Amino acid sequence: GRDIYVQQCASCHGAKGEGGLGDKLAGGKNTLASDKPVKTVGSYWPYAPTLFDYIRRAMPLTAPQTLTNDQVYAVTAYVLQLNGLVPDDATMDAKSLAAIRMPNRDGFVPDPRPDVPQSGGDEKTSAQQKAIKQAH
Repeated sequence: GRDIYVQQCASCHGAKGEGGLGDKLAGGKNTLASDKPVKTVGSYWPYAPTLFDYIRRAMPLTAPQTLTNDQVYAVTAYVLQLNGLVPDDATMDAKSLAAIRMPNRDGFVPDPRPDVPQSGGDEKTSAQQKAIKQAH
């Protein structure tokens, strides 16, 4: 995924996900409760499949939906690796991606509005897995 990231992502997000024109993707560990939280994939995002879904639908910014699913999985693995969440040689598919427990998974609170269905994380995860399957 590194080569695809360098070609398609680094010009906006930096060579190591440090940000630039685009958002910072890596770092920020243990900063969310600080005076200057750094919201990155590794520090803020609650579910790994959301990363696949976002890249698949919206990236690269100048040519969204042009990467193949295999390329999106490779870039997703690389971004997760930049955050220390998977080993350097990790390969991703729908099953392995859904198995990753993100550091901030439990950092979100339920929406208390009465018109919003209250559900547990399992339903969210199932919806995300369904979105990934639909992308294939």
